[in-house]
Amino acid sequence: MFAKAFRVKSNTAIKGSDRRKLRADVTAAFPTVGTDQISELVPGKEELNIVKLYTHRGDVVTVYVRGGNPILFELEKNLYPTVYTLWSYPDLLPTFTTWPLVLEKLAGGADLMLPGLVVPPAGLPQVQQGDLCAIALVGNRAPVAVGVAAMSTAQMLTSGLKGRGFSVLHTHQDHLWRSGDKSLPPCIAPLTLGAPDLSEEKGSVQATSALQGDLRRLTLEGEEEENREAQQTSLSEVSEDPSISSPAPGPPDGKTLQEQMDELLHQCFLHALKSRVKKADLPLLTSTFLGSHVFSCCPEGQQLDIKKSSYKKLSKFLQRMQQEQIIQVKELSKGVESIVAVAWKHPRITSFVIPEPSPTSQTIQEGSREQPYHPPDIKPLYCVPASMTLLFQESGHKKGSILEGGEVRKIIIDYVKKNDLVDADNKNLVKLDPILCDCILEKNERHTVMKLPWDSLLTRCLEKLQPAYQVTFSGQEPIVKKGKVCPIDITLAQRASNKKVTVVRNLEAYGLDPCSVAAILQQRCQASTTVTSAPGAKDSLQVQVQGNQIHHLSQLLLDEYQLPRKYIQGLEKAPKPGRKK
Repeated sequence: MFAKAFRVKSNTAIKGSDRRKLRADVTAAFPTVGTDQISELVPGKEELNIVKLYTHRGDVVTVYVRGGNPILFELEKNLYPTVYTLWSYPDLLPTFTTWPLVLEKLAGGADLMLPGLVVPPAGLPQVQQGDLCAIALVGNRAPVAVGVAAMSTAQMLTSGLKGRGFSVLHTHQDHLWRSGDKSLPPCIAPLTLGAPDLSEEKGSVQATSALQGDLRRLTLEGEEEENREAQQTSLSEVSEDPSISSPAPGPPDGKTLQEQMDELLHQCFLHALKSRVKKADLPLLTSTFLGSHVFSCCPEGQQLDIKKSSYKKLSKFLQRMQQEQIIQVKELSKGVESIVAVAWKHPRITSFVIPEPSPTSQTIQEGSREQPYHPPDIKPLYCVPASMTLLFQESGHKKGSILEGGEVRKIIIDYVKKNDLVDADNKNLVKLDPILCDCILEKNERHTVMKLPWDSLLTRCLEKLQPAYQVTFSGQEPIVKKGKVCPIDITLAQRASNKKVTVVRNLEAYGLDPCSVAAILQQRCQASTTVTSAPGAKDSLQVQVQGNQIHHLSQLLLDEYQLPRKYIQGLEKAPKPGRKK
């Protein structure tokens, strides 16, 4: 299911009611789990996120993420544990055993066939068809895959261990595992007292160290294959919540999250000093330095969070850099610090190599040079309603026909001339016959209005037609839709404690990904952003940004994306410059 990259629809922090419901669902799905274990798996206060995603096959999956790792996923109202959870609770599911080399096939999307099973001396676990099962490797009880039994244990034995045994949903090394910290399975000794003699079938059972070597080899092969893919999708790449972003998405190197965040902070700091800050910019507010320079130097796919570093605060980090004589920080006004000097010839700055931008980005919102965003071409059209079919049927059009404005004008002019309705005394007036009266006049006008000017006739006719439009995205076929063009809607809303938030809706209609727009706004505005389902709109998302950020939205949509102003409503609500509220 997760053998190929998936697409994230939304990522939100879990609510209290949803947390309680999740606990109840876990209790119902896994009755053997005790109350203490459920409290550990779904803690009461620890941060927990709900990520909704689409798999490459189009399945809608809900993933629960804790501490950067996916712990559970829900498909068609069924709850499944991930390998990260099973490593902490290896006895949660009935476990079947296979060979290490089979893991590579499972991670590639294959199901587990019965000939690949290893039968322990105590026999196979007793399961029924459709039961949830875990799959482990010989010599280690730590599960490496989660699947559903395709037949009962009795049917497996009756078939002579032939055929498909398990439909595999999730494995170690797949994209769901890659969205976490990519840790390797722990070494959990088998429960059996004596090791089975398997020499007749596949040779002797490998030692635990050899097994871990196989796992590491397979993992490295999987990472090499991943690096060759043209596009990678992970939960951390689109998450607006720093708690689930992975600061070092490469292979595991044994470093803690805090150490990785420290490295990222130093890298962005030196990158900003070497490539963005000029001598003429000094003195520079530390807040401006962080928001406009440091964050923008963060590598693609990663997110800098100073709170997760060992420094916790920007001021402490800058004090450390001042102790190393890289910068000089002074409090020019009460409570406001500024960088007043930079040691441009410091060895750490001169030796720093600016990393090259990643070539894998294909998201238009991130400013890809290969695929820049082009606004769609929108053309207004008109649809013939039932009340006007008599007027248009002579020209070969019927109810529901789609016409351009020029076509409508030509049809009306031809109809008037064909029926000799031009006034003989005044060529600018048109006499109204019964068909024109029924189609364009109001009921109270039909006995009083006998003639109309040409412009009034054409205007009334266009107003009586149903609106439609044609939208054409770059490199795609035109799409015709009925109804009016829905503009991008920007509104201000009031939240608790009299706080304002900016809400943006209908971005998808213009080819913009709400998650990518939220990520850009979060970095530019230095404010929290969330992507949620738009109320009253099916399969539509809205972006919510803390504060009045309409000015930043105006720059993004009008200046960068070149969207026409008439397709954006709410820009007039931007805060007035210099006005204090």
